[in-house]
Amino acid sequence: MTLRSFRPRALAAVSLTTVAALTLAACGSSDDSGSDSAPGSDATRTVKTAMGDVKVKEAPERVVVLDTAELDSALTLGVKPVGATHADVTSGFLNYLPKDQVAGIEDVGQMMTPNLEAIAALKPDLILTSKIRHGDKYDELSKIAPTVMTENTGYPWKENFQVHAEALGKQAEAKMVADGYADHVADVTKALGGKEKVAGTEVNMVRFVEGADIRIYGRKNYIATILADVGLGRPAITDQAKDGFSYDVSPEKIDLADADVVFHSTYGDPKKAKETETTGSGLWKNMDAVKNGKVFAVDDQLWIQGIGYTAADKILGELHKSLTK
Repeated sequence: MTLRSFRPRALAAVSLTTVAALTLAACGSSDDSGSDSAPGSDATRTVKTAMGDVKVKEAPERVVVLDTAELDSALTLGVKPVGATHADVTSGFLNYLPKDQVAGIEDVGQMMTPNLEAIAALKPDLILTSKIRHGDKYDELSKIAPTVMTENTGYPWKENFQVHAEALGKQAEAKMVADGYADHVADVTKALGGKEKVAGTEVNMVRFVEGADIRIYGRKNYIATILADVGLGRPAITDQAKDGFSYDVSPEKIDLADADVVFHSTYGDPKKAKETETTGSGLWKNMDAVKNGKVFAVDDQLWIQGIGYTAADKILGELHKSLTK
């Protein structure tokens, strides 16, 4: 399947924001209980969270999200939060998110240090975050509004999305989003030559991080799940990743990142993150992926920081475009 025949189908069939919008129009605020509670109703339901059972409104209207994954989930499901934290980037909210969708969302502080007074001032009826990010603030947050926390972020993003959907009362929309993603994955795999061919292509993801070593991503992180869904192979070095997350190296060992295809992103200043030094080195230039023209710089905000179905849909499109060059 060529890029020309693939792209219109992918954009028309499985644009996740479109799916969410169409579902909203067709289904309204539905959930598995079959409740038809009107907006503003005092009816509640119980959501299982990392902090125990939490009662939330049937149809939350004023939602605050405290991490990038939660923001992606809410927007994917057609819910515009009244407030959100910002990531540590110059653009505020991550740049892959449509500007019209984030316009008007109140910035309630940096992700790891949310402004509790600003959150309270918004009078939310639901707060979404994770225990790993804000577990130490759970009691304070819970006094402001029902707070739904997943255990972690990143690797279990699909399971977390379902928790977010349940909290928002958007289970029907969530199913359509997940089904659309699965269809897009299948189309990309087919376009790249089918499962057997795709599995024979080994791909690495490298991240240059200001203030840290260079990360060769393993198999237990957000981007790795997308590569696995497509069926792409991974080099043996990925199995040495600590806790499955990343195998960290210095510029002097960057050749360990070699693979059939290498994607790389940068967090922070390229010089301070050692990207400039590394990609200008002989070790980098002598890697097979570099010599074969199979190294691609990608947006860190999209590929690493986004963590959700809207980001994943865009990543699938970029994977297809890069791997068919």
